[in-house]
Amino acid sequence: MTELLFDVNLQQLPEEYLAGAWRVADRVLNRTDPTSTLAQVTRLHLLPGELKLEATHDEQAGSWSVERDELLKRPYLEIQLQQETTRALITRLRRSADGLHSQLNLYFLSGMEVQLTQP
Repeated sequence: MTELLFDVNLQQLPEEYLAGAWRVADRVLNRTDPTSTLAQVTRLHLLPGELKLEATHDEQAGSWSVERDELLKRPYLEIQLQQETTRALITRLRRSADGLHSQLNLYFLSGMEVQLTQP
């Protein structure tokens, strides 16, 4: 990606910045079960009120929302799937000036780290 990206202030993160189709650019599993759908996800579609996951051998639908902790107002991506509910701390969001290119870093409770990119 040659587009210049700027950091978004996560305490003022609008949810619409997360919407759209994301591709997994990098992943570190740590303690995460490598056979789980989230560990094998290749694409994530965050639509209003709806989540679609494309994994190596599976596709799942669910829902998502952004929640904030009370003390520091850090944003968490809450993911509800049919067989799993989890949350991931949004550690970084970078966007191009025109909003067409983005990079999102998530840190899951299991220790898995995922870097997503758009388009």
